[in-house]
This record gives sequence, structure tokens and C-alpha cells, in this order.
Amino acid sequence: MIKAVLFAGVATFCVAAPASAQQIASDWAPFDDGATSVPAPEAEAAPARSGRERPRVDVTPYIEAQQVLLADISGGGEVLTYSTLAVGVDASVQTSRAEAQVSVRYERVFGYDDGIASSDTVSGLARGAVKVARGLSIEAGGIATRSTVDGRGQSSTSFFPTSDNVTQVYSVYAGPTYSGQVGDLAFNAAYRAGYTKIESSDAGALPPGQQPIDIFDDSISQSAAVSVGMQPGALPVGWSVGAGWDREDASQLDQRFDSKYVRADVTVPVTSTFAVVGGVGYEDVKISERDAVRDAGGIPVVGADGRLVTDKSSPRLTAWESDGLIWDAGVMWRPSSRTALEARYGRRYDSDTYTGSFSYTPNANTGVNISVYDTVNGFGNALNDSLATLPTQFRNSRNPLTGDLNNCAFSSGGGFCMNNALRTASSASFRQRGVSASIATSKGGWDSGLAVGYDRRKFIASGLGAQAGLDGVIDENYWIVGSLGRELGRTARFESSIYGNYNDPGLSLAGDSYGFGANAGYYKQLWRGLSASAAVGVDSFKQEDFDSEVTASALLGLRYSF
Repeated sequence: MIKAVLFAGVATFCVAAPASAQQIASDWAPFDDGATSVPAPEAEAAPARSGRERPRVDVTPYIEAQQVLLADISGGGEVLTYSTLAVGVDASVQTSRAEAQVSVRYERVFGYDDGIASSDTVSGLARGAVKVARGLSIEAGGIATRSTVDGRGQSSTSFFPTSDNVTQVYSVYAGPTYSGQVGDLAFNAAYRAGYTKIESSDAGALPPGQQPIDIFDDSISQSAAVSVGMQPGALPVGWSVGAGWDREDASQLDQRFDSKYVRADVTVPVTSTFAVVGGVGYEDVKISERDAVRDAGGIPVVGADGRLVTDKSSPRLTAWESDGLIWDAGVMWRPSSRTALEARYGRRYDSDTYTGSFSYTPNANTGVNISVYDTVNGFGNALNDSLATLPTQFRNSRNPLTGDLNNCAFSSGGGFCMNNALRTASSASFRQRGVSASIATSKGGWDSGLAVGYDRRKFIASGLGAQAGLDGVIDENYWIVGSLGRELGRTARFESSIYGNYNDPGLSLAGDSYGFGANAGYYKQLWRGLSASAAVGVDSFKQEDFDSEVTASALLGLRYSF
């Protein structure tokens, strides 16, 4: 039932409201090279098409059959085969009032070799927005994908039917956004509600001496933000005042993340392209949970689903609390409508914090993005926040051998990756800091994208609760994703991708792991809607205390698009 509802939600033409920022976004734009202003991040996700442009609606349902071969080339020598049957739809909408991008796929695996069980998966990504009135848009969307359960467990990042330590993840959300102007005053408001669900909690084999961590189940997230401000011009400085609220209520251990803030920001132009920015405010963040049911010996009880059993009668335990003054200061550089840089340093979460962003779009076919982030979140909120950064038009790609969504989608604005959100599915909240960078190009028939990143999570749990051993643990991950494709005439296309990652889970006795892989696919139209595909790939995974795995794969398939 959950699969059916969420499949429909992802397939619906819609997507999420933007996440509230750590500071009120400035849309100061002192230059004049054909653009009147640079939109704030909140505005980038909304439709911005001219009413004179020709509407474009492309909807392509399809059915696909494939035969896949897997060969263990790391020493086992085992060769397995299985078949798949898939149905899906790819859609893109661009009109004066709406924009959306949707890719949804249901796949059934038919296993007839030992070691491959029959199974089914749903994968999809949707992002869109609809203008319902002047300044008012409704945004919604979601994702259905697969992710690793526990970073300590053995699993390749290509999820074949033989993979352990893999779970299905669903997330959907929606909400309104408003942007208006009264004289020189600009008003912005947004609200978002979302739901996130993880199915499996089985991490498979763990290193010797390791106990399973408690796995996220489901949660309801809410986010709201409002601001009013004025750009430099009427006054020598720009200013804004805003407030925001984020909350996530998770079913597992009845965990609750609640954050509220109010703040004022100022923009002081120094030159026509350079400004000093800063802000000050008050923030109150609280994370709490309940204890697990315990047996006669005081050991937390684990249920049939592999998760800790929540003690509903337990008093609420505070895992982390931070309230008081927050501030940051920095610089903003916007030499043209194609280049924007912002960097800030401040105090938040009772410690130093660094944030920043850089975007560069030299032409309509190339985009570069760099982001430095620092936030406190839970699994559901983090996934919603990542989805909210996805534009309404993007170049989606899938692993040609498994059908899974690749973790990065590319557009003319650069890459938008889910790697940092789709890591270990722990039920505990965490402080997340890191940096990601991407570049995407589309020229001369070639489409390419490259993204790299570093992500650091410090887990937060009550010292009196069932997850006390996880409190303060630092999990670090380095990753890289690349893609390259080309149209080969009017009836054929070549696509390829690479990935690599290194993970240090931080827990005692838990070894580091690393993986890399590459794949390539060729697609040829045979007759009208009928096309054939062929793909090859290699995936390698190594974790301390486990033997390395190297798997070669090959695929042949037929697709009919209606």
C-alpha cells in the first residue's frame, strides 16, 4: 500500500517548497548587463518562463525487458543471470504557468539462479512548480530510490539483486511559496510539509564486535519561513528581517527535531559588484527522544523489524539543545548575472560555523556550483532539503544495469546531488558539515557532468537513551560522480558514468570502506517506438574485515516507448 501511494505521489506533476536557509537570502544585484536582478534561491525553483514561449509538454510511457549477467571476478568466479521487466514514464513540462520534470520506473526482477531472489523496486524523481496567482506558486515532488542501510555493512553502491545492506527509500512533500513587492519592500514566505519512509532495516553482515545501529523508520517534516526586506537603492544599505521554523517528528523512538529562529540581515555595498553582508538573531534548537523498552537485564529490546521498540511511557529525553544569539558576517560578489559568490563566518550551534556558495553560468550550456554547508538535521529533513535544491528542469540519469537513479542530476545550472542525504539511514539526528562542487556542460551533442564532495556527520543522541553509544560519533564520507553522454545521429545514443567513495564510519572497531565503478550503455532506435540497449559495467567494493568484491556485469534489453 505504501509503495502504491508513494509511487503515485512521485509520479504526480509537482515538487517541494524550498528549505529555509541558514540566513535570509539576499537578491542584491548591483550590475546591469541585461538582467534586472539575480533571483534568491527561493525564486530559482519557481517557474520563470516567458508567456511568449511556446509551451512544451513531453510525456513518454515505456515498457522494457532486459537480460542481465553478473560475474564475480574477485576470486569466486560465480556467474549469475536474471531477467527484468519494467514500466515507467519520463515527462517534462514547460509552460508559462508550470514547470516539471518527472522520471518514474517500476521494475520486477525474475531470479532463476541460486543467490538471486525475485523482487520489485520503485525508483523515481520529480520536481515541479505551478503558478496559481501573481507571486504565489505551489511546489511539490519527491523521490523513490535505494540507499545503504548501515555504512559499516558490506554493500556495493550499485544495487544488484545480490546486494545486502540495501533499503528502499521514499520521500514526498509539497507546499506554497509566495514572493511579492509593495513599493521598495519585498515579501517572501514558504511552507513545506513532507513524509519520508524507509522499508528495510537489515544491514546484513557487520564487522566482528559490531552491533546494529537503530535504523530510521518514517517521519513527518515541516518547514516554514517568512521575510521582508529592501535592496540597496532607496537606502544606502539593503536589509531584511525574517523568521523560520523546522520540525521533524520521527516514529522511531518518538524522536523530535524542533528549530526556530528570528534574525535581521544587512547588505552594505562597497563597490558596484562587491558588498559586505551580515546578520544577527536568536535561535532555539532542541532534539529529544524516548527510551526503548528494556528487558529484565536492562538491555534495549529489538522488534521483529530489527528496530528498537519505543517505550511510549518513557519521559522525553533531551539529546541536544542550543539556544541563544546567532550571528554571521561575510562578503558577496556579483560581477554579472552569470557569476555569484557568497562566503560567511559566524557562530551557531554553540560553535564556529562556515557557509558559502559559488555559481557560474558562462553560457546556457555550462554551469558550475560550489556549496559549503553546516546544519543540524534528521534523515527525513536532510532528504527534503536536498530535494528542494533540485531545479524544475534537469538531466536525469539512471544506472543502465540496475535501473536505479544516479545520485546526481545535472542541469544548465550545474549538478544537484543526493549523496549527502542518502547515506547511512540512522534514526539519530546529526550535525552535518561539508562541501560539494559540480560542473555540467552540454555542447556539440555531448552532455557531461562531474561532482565531488566531502560530508561529515556528528550523530546526536541522549546519553540516557538506547542510542547513547552513538552520541558524538563522527561519520565522514568522500565521493565523486561523473557522467558523459552523446547523441550518435538521430537514432542512437551513448551514455557512461563513474563513481567513487571512501567512508570512515567513526564507530569503534568499524573499518573504513571504499568503492568505485564505471558503466557504459548504448541505445539504438530500431523502429518507431522500439529501441534496443546494451550495457557493461564493473563495480568494486572493499571494507576492512571483509574480502574485496569486484563484479562485472552486462545487459541486453528492448524498450517500447508509447
